[in-house]
Amino acid sequence: MAALDLLGRRWTLRVIWELHQHTAPIGFRDLQRRCDDMSSSVLSTRLTELREAGIAAPTTDATWQLTPLGQDLVTAMGPLLEWSRVWAERRK
Repeated sequence: MAALDLLGRRWTLRVIWELHQHTAPIGFRDLQRRCDDMSSSVLSTRLTELREAGIAAPTTDATWQLTPLGQDLVTAMGPLLEWSRVWAERRK
């Protein structure tokens, strides 16, 4: 339930998705822009929560990346992504 609580928070999945889309770590401002300019306080909170959960981590140059656990999470969400593609097609 703790994982579902974390993942269900507003913007959390979007932050994870954007971190996953980059092979290299991404800076705070670039991540904020990619998340439709969400407020800096919300992004900071989400990144802190993801860091504490072991899903994302800051690098030495103040950028962010998914941890191996975060990459495993994205892999585990693969079936949900496939389901969402089917769902989107059926809604057309």
